[in-house]
Amino acid sequence: LEDVFNSSLKPKHSFTASYSLYDRESEKFITPADIPDKVQYFAWAPEGNKLAFVWNNNVYIKTSPNSPPQQVTSSGEENYLLNGIPDWVYEEEMFSSNQGLWWSPGGKYVAYAEFNETGVHTIEYSWYGENQYPSTVSIPYPKPGTPNPTVKLFVVDTDNTTKITEVVVPFNCSLFSHLSEHYLATVTWVTDECLAVQWLKRVQNHLILQLYNFTGSSWDPYEHLEVTSSGWIGRFSPPEPVFAADKNSYYLLMSDIQQYKHIHHVGKATAITSGRWEVIDILKVTADSVYFSSNEEGECLFHCFTFKSLLNKMNKTCYLRKNCQYNSAYFSHNAAYYRMACSGQFYFLFDKQVLEDNEEFASMISGIQMPTVREGAIKLGEYNLPYQMFLPPGFDESKKYPLLIDVYAGPCSQKVNSIYRVSWSTYLASSEKIIVASFDGRGSGYQGDKLMYEIYNSLGTKEVEDQITAAREFVKMGFIDKNRVAIWGWSYGGYVTSMVLGSGSGVFKCGMAVAPVSKWHYYDSIYTERYMMEPSQNPEGYDNTTVTARAKNFHSVKYLLIHGTADDNVHFQQAAEISEALVEAQVDFEAMWYTDKDHGLSGAANKHVYTHMTHFLLRCFA
Repeated sequence: LEDVFNSSLKPKHSFTASYSLYDRESEKFITPADIPDKVQYFAWAPEGNKLAFVWNNNVYIKTSPNSPPQQVTSSGEENYLLNGIPDWVYEEEMFSSNQGLWWSPGGKYVAYAEFNETGVHTIEYSWYGENQYPSTVSIPYPKPGTPNPTVKLFVVDTDNTTKITEVVVPFNCSLFSHLSEHYLATVTWVTDECLAVQWLKRVQNHLILQLYNFTGSSWDPYEHLEVTSSGWIGRFSPPEPVFAADKNSYYLLMSDIQQYKHIHHVGKATAITSGRWEVIDILKVTADSVYFSSNEEGECLFHCFTFKSLLNKMNKTCYLRKNCQYNSAYFSHNAAYYRMACSGQFYFLFDKQVLEDNEEFASMISGIQMPTVREGAIKLGEYNLPYQMFLPPGFDESKKYPLLIDVYAGPCSQKVNSIYRVSWSTYLASSEKIIVASFDGRGSGYQGDKLMYEIYNSLGTKEVEDQITAAREFVKMGFIDKNRVAIWGWSYGGYVTSMVLGSGSGVFKCGMAVAPVSKWHYYDSIYTERYMMEPSQNPEGYDNTTVTARAKNFHSVKYLLIHGTADDNVHFQQAAEISEALVEAQVDFEAMWYTDKDHGLSGAANKHVYTHMTHFLLRCFA
């Protein structure tokens, strides 16, 4: 066992920590552990007692807890070359993790990625702190059309750490050439001698899933699957293959002939699920079964199913009461047991053993009048698209209520779902008698590729129009005060909020944008180019969807702009651009910045921002 202490958080997924090793048999800590402080990543081998860690951007191996660490790489240097951990853009947009090394199943090998940031431009911002002079934070951050980090994949033999072999990109395949830029998307070990790697072109509509065999001296490509798309691959980044028990074939989430994402058995080229619904995730594969989650029973409902390959039959894994409509499952190693996690809509479900009875929470809310939830759909062209409303306690359709649209609306997003949550929306509906509504328009996810790809190469268009349309439809329902309609969002939702308010629609009285994008030229390359291609390939898509170009239309609305000065994701530059454009247009607006706070506005800033937005909203609706 390892004991973690002195943990220090980094951007989103990253952290550094100090580790101690504890022997369960002797019930003593192993000293010395020979593991330095500020380790960036730590991982035990799946079998045995080997471990790997990353320190100072280099990879180290310990063949046993008592053995000295062996340094595998020595080229690591912050902001230039990283081994075993991803750089900022890979961590945020491709891996959603700080993991850049992968153990083979038997612990014989470690695959690790090398990220070279030498040509990547940097973003710099001030860190004010408490010193007499602020310091400057510098982060390599590729933006659309600018140089990306280059990535290589290596495998080291942990029994002889001098034996390091590169896993080479398959340039002989039709989708790749030596001149093409590419991403390392996923790394999956099949056996100790077989490795599956997904390589993705910079224009993220072409992918190769390449299998490699170890010949004793090199990792040789032998089989591959090529995947193309009329939009982009996957929902956000490519899904990882899940190998069958025989290790000769695998299961992969892919779009079927109707452009819905379903499980395909690769090796037999067979789609094993189908229909006008989507598989969310492959949860577990055994010799005769595939366990997965899907929204077959409704686009807002997630349930778990089993496909019995021997019977060619699909069954619902669990029968849960109607109040439990949003589920996930976690399986034991051999799938003999699983733990269901129910997220609502109204109550948490605890089964088998009560881990938390929620008595304190139940007691706390027993005297509180909670909002009711209304769900429905709006007809928009050929689509019936879902909405969700939080209605005040004692809701009366004969009365008029103010309306707040809670928006995100990014590609493949889903704001309308059956997850139970207590949030700012709950407070506004229950305490301030404000109806809070969300709507999943064109570009949203889990309803087929056709709907999702509606905003391909045109972010800031249809998804913005659809929020305005939804607000108009809500007003037509008769219980909304048309003179008190507002909108708010965070990140992409802040961008959509700003674009909606700048549209000049006349529907909205006010809005609040937290950490919004102003121009897609300023956001990171992997995310933006996935949906917009490079600026040189789609100049109108970039130039015609800026918030700043709509500045003059903000004269007719009340606008609150909010941002953290240390936002390493959506940089403060974006809010500064919006502010400058509004000032140039002589628009009277409100702004709030949070010193040294990042994209999530954590700590005291989080409470402050919601309090501040509440005051702004109540003034707007007064």
